[in-house]
Amino acid sequence: MNRQPDLFSPFQLGSLSLPHRIVMAPLTRMRAGVGNVPQPMNAQYYAQRTSAALIISEATQISPQGVGYPHTPGIHSPEQIEGWKLVTQAVHEGGGRIFLQLWHVGRVSHPSLQPNGELPVAPSAITQCQPFGLSAPAGMASTYEGEKPFVTPRALETEEILDIVNQYQQAAKNAMTAGFDGVEIHSANGYLLDEFLQDGSNQRSDRYGGSIENRARLLMEVTEAVKSVWGGDRVGVRLSPSSTFMSMHDSNPQALFGYVGKELNRFGLAYLHIVEPRIKGDKNVEDDSNGLGVKFFRPIFQGTLITAGGYTRDTGNAVLANGDADLVAYGRLFIANPDLPERFKLEASLNPYNRSTFYTQGEQGYIDYPTLSETQQRQLA
Repeated sequence: MNRQPDLFSPFQLGSLSLPHRIVMAPLTRMRAGVGNVPQPMNAQYYAQRTSAALIISEATQISPQGVGYPHTPGIHSPEQIEGWKLVTQAVHEGGGRIFLQLWHVGRVSHPSLQPNGELPVAPSAITQCQPFGLSAPAGMASTYEGEKPFVTPRALETEEILDIVNQYQQAAKNAMTAGFDGVEIHSANGYLLDEFLQDGSNQRSDRYGGSIENRARLLMEVTEAVKSVWGGDRVGVRLSPSSTFMSMHDSNPQALFGYVGKELNRFGLAYLHIVEPRIKGDKNVEDDSNGLGVKFFRPIFQGTLITAGGYTRDTGNAVLANGDADLVAYGRLFIANPDLPERFKLEASLNPYNRSTFYTQGEQGYIDYPTLSETQQRQLA
C-alpha cells in the first residue's frame, strides 16, 4: 500500500531530487548592499537555510526600471551577478538548491527609485494605493528618503513591451551565470505581470488588454522567453489569484486564473506556485473556502503545485495528504528558524519571529536566529 505523502517524503522536481517537501518561500528582506548588490551577509543568511528542499530567493529586479524598494537586490549588473555568486556558492556548498525569483514591480515604485527620475511603468495609468509591509501608511511608496505618496504610473506603449520581455530573458541568463538552479517568474502580489493580468489595473485596448487572452499575453511571452534560457523544468511561476495586496482585483478571477493555469501547461514548468486565499497581503484571514488556492488549480494545472499561505507543520502535512499540493512553502517560519525542516521532523519548538526586523538593514533578525542545536548548547552552558 502506498503511503500518503507528507512533508518528509522525497520529491522529484524535474531533474532535481528533493530530500523532502519543505520549501523556503521568497522573502523580501531589504538587506542588499550599495548598488542593490548581494553581500556576504546575504550569503550567510541563505547558507543557514540550505536544509530547505528548495530555496526560492527574495524577489530580485530584472532591470533598473523594475526597482520598487530600497536595499532590494537586482540581477542586471555585473556587480549584482558577482554578489549572487556568493549566495549560490554558499547554498551549494551546504547541499542546497536555489531558484532566483525574477521581479519587475511595475507601478509599485517611485520616481526617486527610477532611472533619471522617470515615472514607474504599468499596463495603464492607474495609481497604486496600498502599502508594502507594516510601516508605510496607505498610499505611500517606500523610498530611500522615507515614505512618499505613490504617483500615477506611465502606461507602457505597445512597442515597449518587447523590451520588458527581453529584460526577463536577460535576467534569466544572468541568473544562470550567477549559478542558480532555476528561476521563478514573479507574477503575483500586484507587481507588473500581475498588473497586466487583472482588469482592475489593466485597461488597455491593444493586444495586451481587454480579453483574458490579451491580458495574459505578457506572462506567456515572458514564460516562453525565460524557458528558452533554462528549459521548462527549471522555471516556476508564482500567482496570487485572491490577493488584494497593492489594491489588486479582477472582475472574473475564476475565469482569468483558470485560463492562466491551463495555458501554463504548455511550457512544461518545474512548478506553479500559488499564494493561498487566506494570505491577502495586508492581513491574514481564516476563511479561504471561496478563494482560488491550490484546490482550484489541481484539476487545471497538470504539473507540480507549490502552496504558500501561513502553513504549520500539521496543515502542511494535511494539504499534501489530501493531494492538493506537492510542495509546501514556508516564509515567516523560515525567517526565524533556519533549521525549520529539522525542527518539524523532531516536532521541536520554534523560534518566534520578530516582525519589526523583517525589513530593516542589519544583522539583527536576519542571521542571528539560533538553530535548535545552538539553542540546546546555550541551555547547557
